[in-house]
Amino acid sequence: MSLEDQSTSSLEDSEALLLNVSRMLWDSSAERHQYAVWLPGIGIAAVYALIILVGLVGNITLMKTCLLVKSMRTVPNLFLSSLALGDLLLLVTCAPVDASRYLVDEWLFGRVGCKLIPFIQLTSVGVSVFTLTALSADRYKAIVKPLDINRSSATLSTGLRAGTIWLLSVTLAIPEAVFSDLHAFTTSHTNVTFVTCAPYPHAGELHPKIHSTASFLVFYVTPLLVISVYYYFIARSLIRSSADISAEGHLHLHKQIKSRKRLAKTVLVFVGLFALCWLPSHVIYLYRSYHYDQVDTSLAHFIASVCARILAFANSCVNPFALYLMSKSFSKHFRNQLLCCSSPRRLYSQNSASTNVTSI
Repeated sequence: MSLEDQSTSSLEDSEALLLNVSRMLWDSSAERHQYAVWLPGIGIAAVYALIILVGLVGNITLMKTCLLVKSMRTVPNLFLSSLALGDLLLLVTCAPVDASRYLVDEWLFGRVGCKLIPFIQLTSVGVSVFTLTALSADRYKAIVKPLDINRSSATLSTGLRAGTIWLLSVTLAIPEAVFSDLHAFTTSHTNVTFVTCAPYPHAGELHPKIHSTASFLVFYVTPLLVISVYYYFIARSLIRSSADISAEGHLHLHKQIKSRKRLAKTVLVFVGLFALCWLPSHVIYLYRSYHYDQVDTSLAHFIASVCARILAFANSCVNPFALYLMSKSFSKHFRNQLLCCSSPRRLYSQNSASTNVTSI
């Protein structure tokens, strides 16, 4: 999801911010200063732990529901399973590492971890935003060009597209692994040198500007623009379809249009959640990158940074519960899988064996 943490260019800022907050909260005695650094970190880490726990339960249950229940193996749900897998990867690997930054003031995961963790996080970001783009394209095809859908090969085609999305995301994340390394930074306020993981050394202002701008364009602006174009044509098609059908009769067509609207709305909600959760992190990362020589140690900036990071990771746990609230059929199967109260045979036979590629 912005790439403030997976590719943070302002690690010096973070150190200075945390130390500054500690001074504001406590006096200068050695014992109390040490305690002050840990207390806010423990609270923030607890929030991360809650996000990880909720995300694991939600995404694993979503994947079980979409893959084990035959009637739920639709094209959108297969994409959502791929999205959930990317979120799980992020929550299991990157969220604990990010939380550790608030507990200790040094990088704990070595040079290999410095290259692997940013690579995994950027891969997960790519899987999320490109899968949402593919979902929007699928809704466009189902609504605007329904006659082009080949039901017999829908599952195979969806699997190939999901695999392509993962391959593209991994490819785009390779430079992150290549250039991320352990670098020494010196805080301007305390003149203390520390070693931490960063995507480039602390030399010059060009690297952070290029990195933050490219990340913002590739993993946020461009996909959302493409999705906006798809939804423009979807909205236009639905408006025309509604206008062409008379109020009397055509009950089947009315139901079909209503179902299409509901499905398009569901995907749009996921896109909106992604845009909302990741925008603050992108904005803060851009702000720091373009003010790289000015360290903002204010309490407001520290709080905004923490909230942006938590919000970005929270995006990896909200999709299953958003789908639960918006889809009656999914919520029923979700409860069954979550409570483990249904046998596999019962789950397979709850709905008809046919798979509808336009339903969630």
